[in-house]
Amino acid sequence: MVDHLNQTLSFYVSNDKKVQRKYFLDVNPYARQRQRGEGTNIIDARWIDVRNGLYIDITGLSELEPDSEPGVLSCKNFHKYNTTDLHPMRESVYEGVAVKVPYQYGEILISEYGQMALVATHYANHHWSPDVKAWVPDLGRIAERENTVEEERKTEETEKG
Repeated sequence: MVDHLNQTLSFYVSNDKKVQRKYFLDVNPYARQRQRGEGTNIIDARWIDVRNGLYIDITGLSELEPDSEPGVLSCKNFHKYNTTDLHPMRESVYEGVAVKVPYQYGEILISEYGQMALVATHYANHHWSPDVKAWVPDLGRIAERENTVEEERKTEETEKG
């Protein structure tokens, strides 16, 4: 199946025709390889919104040690999940589209990224806006960072003479 779907463009149109999206499926040619290797091929596929570049990583899970760890699923990046953490799933909505997510998503996210993953409202020069329910660029922080980088560049040029 992987051999026939890589680099597929998929089109989505909502029932009311107001939302139209184009997605690109990029499958890693080493997706079937379940070993981590040097760590450069740990994402098996990526589902990319062509409009804005937003993507969702797709990582395969396998029961790698069924004798010593039954019911434990692992990915190539050493993350482990009990099947009971992932199933059953519940219905939710992502960007207006019905999806299914694990009931234990909070615990999974905290285990993976720490407690702040569920409460942090600032990240990578963006802040969470509850009004628009989206991450919004902190233009002041971005401008400040650009000014700092420009000043450092000028200092370097002056020192080089």
